[in-house]
Amino acid sequence: MDTAKTAVQKGTFAVLSFFGIPVRKLSLRQTRRLAFLIGDFLHRIIGLRRSLVYRNLSLTFPDKSAAEIRRIARDVYRNLASTLFEVLRLPLVRSREDAAALVDIDGSGFLHRTRDRQSGAVIVSAHYGNWELMAMAFGLLVHPVTIIVKRLHNRPIDQQINEYRTMMGNSVVDQSQSLRHGLRLLQNGGMLAILGDQSDPDAANYGEFLGRRASIFHGPAFFALKANVPLFVTICHSNGDGRYTIDIREVETSDLSFSKDDIATLASRYTSVLEEEILRRPEEWFWLHDRWKRSDREPAS
Repeated sequence: MDTAKTAVQKGTFAVLSFFGIPVRKLSLRQTRRLAFLIGDFLHRIIGLRRSLVYRNLSLTFPDKSAAEIRRIARDVYRNLASTLFEVLRLPLVRSREDAAALVDIDGSGFLHRTRDRQSGAVIVSAHYGNWELMAMAFGLLVHPVTIIVKRLHNRPIDQQINEYRTMMGNSVVDQSQSLRHGLRLLQNGGMLAILGDQSDPDAANYGEFLGRRASIFHGPAFFALKANVPLFVTICHSNGDGRYTIDIREVETSDLSFSKDDIATLASRYTSVLEEEILRRPEEWFWLHDRWKRSDREPAS
């Protein structure tokens, strides 16, 4: 890595680290107010990926007016800033009680299907709500999980985020090493968590996502059917007051076996669940991601 790039990465990390100090001293209400101001600044003044966000929203919701699209976009940026600030506040979560003060979750059904039956599980989620807080809270309040992660380009930030992810009992595995490690974990009764809303990096499988042709990530389906464990979708959505609710929904797998067609079927099922949640509360999804960037690689049939 060249010296200039390293300096920029270290500088960005230093700014975020410094900013985290006052953010951790604010109340939840103050944090939310500041996040809304920063979100509006990113939306209106900086215009961070604004054209992409508006394009994605307009294509997904063709029946919505320009005013409705602007409102959703505004809230997308506010949610982005809120998520960032709340990630900076993760060191304040030091116990089950701290997690329970921020998150409502009922994990009894999940534990009945997994721990009580000595079974592992695949957990699929999305870049929705506060997915980092969700992972920490799930590990504290329900069961520790191993998270498949993609390495960030900024190494210092990547290391810091992984420290946050693992400081209360969860563990991480890089996606490049996830195949062998993930299967072994599931076979030994562990819980494997994967964000399944991004495009397939290999652009090998295609389907429909939010009404548009897109590459579909089959990894969670592969793991669940190969290890013969249940698959759950977890979604963390805002209550509007700085607190969140985590919903856990099992996706049917009893009629499926480990085959290419059934992997595709299961991937379609959990993708549909994610779509339902995104359409219900679009402002909480990460529309700044170019989700459909690989769609043109597959020749039209």
